[in-house]
Amino acid sequence: MEQPSELSERFAHGDLDAFETLFRQFQSEVYRWIVRIVRDHGLAEDLTIETFWRIHRAHARFDPERSFGAWARRIATNTALDHLKTSRREVELPEDLPGPALGDPGVQRDVRERVGQAFRQLPAKLRVAATLALIEEEPYQEIADALGISVGAVKLRVFRAVRLLRKRLKQLGVEP
Repeated sequence: MEQPSELSERFAHGDLDAFETLFRQFQSEVYRWIVRIVRDHGLAEDLTIETFWRIHRAHARFDPERSFGAWARRIATNTALDHLKTSRREVELPEDLPGPALGDPGVQRDVRERVGQAFRQLPAKLRVAATLALIEEEPYQEIADALGISVGAVKLRVFRAVRLLRKRLKQLGVEP
């Protein structure tokens, strides 16, 4: 087995076998990362392919001294974010979100729909940061690396997302 740095070097120089090896090693990780962002398994499969196509085309820009996994997550994040920006197809929040129990299932469903509506109205950059931080509970540093921003910027995006959610929920008649 060759050293990861040798594999990275070969990939950066356009070696197709090195790319295939890296694809096999990181395909699952990239797929799982994209699912966390787009919340749709079928779409995540398509975006994973798109991500690796972008990775392959950008091989000359890869720095073999850096982590391939972090670089791949950043490209995956950008691919998913591009999709969210251009697509109006929205995904519902998961059913098992923790929260206070509401007695009436009809009220519970109505509140969930309103929260989902407010969440879908967030700008894509805020929605991605909020999804990864609040729903997926990813560490801020990992989110920052994937988005190519600082940890402080991640915290700011999450703060803004929460503020916008509260404002929109109030407009929809749901007091957070």
